[in-house]
Amino acid sequence: MRNLVPGEPSGRLSDAWRFCVGTGRFDLALRRDYQDSLALVQREIGFRHIRGHGLFSDGVGVHQPYEYAGKRHVRHSFTYVDQVIDAYLELGIEPFLELGFMPSGLASGEQTVFWWQANVTPPSSYEEWAALVRATITHLIDRYGLDRVRRWPIEVWNEPNLDIFWQGADEAAYHRLYEVTARTIKDVDASLQVGGPAISPGSDEWMPRFADFVTSRDVPVDFLSRHAYTSGPAQPVPFGVYQTLAPASGLLEQFAITRRQVAGGPLEGLPVHITEFNSSYRPDNPIHDTAFNAAYLAPVLAEGGELADSFAYWTFSDMFEEVGIPTSIFHGGFGLLTHRQIKKPTYHLYAFLARMGDQLLTRGEDHLVTRDDTGRVTVLAWAPVDVTGGPAVAGHTVRLSIPFPGESAFVLRSSVSEEMGNAWAAWCEMGRPRSPHPRQLDILREAAEPVRRHQSLPVTGGTADLDLILDRHEVTLVELTPVVDETPPWWDDRRLLGLEEGMR
Repeated sequence: MRNLVPGEPSGRLSDAWRFCVGTGRFDLALRRDYQDSLALVQREIGFRHIRGHGLFSDGVGVHQPYEYAGKRHVRHSFTYVDQVIDAYLELGIEPFLELGFMPSGLASGEQTVFWWQANVTPPSSYEEWAALVRATITHLIDRYGLDRVRRWPIEVWNEPNLDIFWQGADEAAYHRLYEVTARTIKDVDASLQVGGPAISPGSDEWMPRFADFVTSRDVPVDFLSRHAYTSGPAQPVPFGVYQTLAPASGLLEQFAITRRQVAGGPLEGLPVHITEFNSSYRPDNPIHDTAFNAAYLAPVLAEGGELADSFAYWTFSDMFEEVGIPTSIFHGGFGLLTHRQIKKPTYHLYAFLARMGDQLLTRGEDHLVTRDDTGRVTVLAWAPVDVTGGPAVAGHTVRLSIPFPGESAFVLRSSVSEEMGNAWAAWCEMGRPRSPHPRQLDILREAAEPVRRHQSLPVTGGTADLDLILDRHEVTLVELTPVVDETPPWWDDRRLLGLEEGMR
């Protein structure tokens, strides 16, 4: 069956996928490989904000208590904060601030999470916590200007509905933390954006209660945030896990639930930010490295902007140490990129979207079609996936009839799949070297590039018929550009070997 593409756009294609991307803990941004990776991502994709944990954790060193003249004092130090945010701004990306975790000098307990021991207990002094928040926000305004900092969403904590991230998953204690924080931020400047509760999947009842709390106490809230993942319980193996996956539609359902929960109430219409999403919530699940992951997430990126104001891929790079320092170049990390800037298939899903036009022509279960102001038409198409473990489908066909000017179109097609643009597959065929030597790294980077093909496509009666046969777990971008024929009248392909006309 051939799908007829409308000749006029139905609206603008949302770029909610581009609003924010996730990162490993804040101080990792001080490293060269991190900044090299982010520079590549920004050149080829271009996210607007970046969010990660650990702004207030000990590794960043903002909260520095000391004794002097027999009294306790606190110095707030922004040495590392400035270096990180300066680097972000130089790379064309701005922070989406997450306030956490608890500095050890302000913590009420010793419970920590992650290899890098982030403290997840409430503050021992809410007055001192408020002073920390005030000093940080004031410093950022002084350094970067109020107009700029007003653009930076400020999220209070991370996944307080899980006891590994918030001692006892104490909802009342989180509400108190949120209220103190939000009022402090608004006291600095009423136009700053503050929100939460940054909950993980599985505790959806937290959001209505959070809405009731902020409404009943008139606590400031400018946006609502939550996370979305579709993986089941971890099945541990040494240095990794396996997990089942729900269908990708489950991510879209999670994107949509917050708006439904606050519909008809005082918070209806607030921006909804999905500040983390991926297939698996584990940073050591090999599914992240595969072509399956790209094809699995393609319909989510194509439609997610209809359901949330942003959804942040977790994360842009494998530089991420929550369960320890990775022991292999491919280790199932969250990143679009491995260490040393090897692109994964999901990286190309994002890079393909970045090359699409902003005029939405049509969207289907396996394709997305846009146009830009120059008349260039772009088609993103993806093969189906089977989360039950069935064989990958080869030969899935997408047939489109596209209104197009002129007599022919130049078609450029870029593809990644199980066989194309798949560095993980090449790495497996190499024998899975844990620390590839330089020549192997070069090969993997070359193998990671999409396969590109081109052709001339005839236009008949103002329509170009495009038939795409997709490989296993393929994601493909097709760009159709109008052809302006500038061939000189003396050109003769038959004479390329210098033979006289007619001598063949």
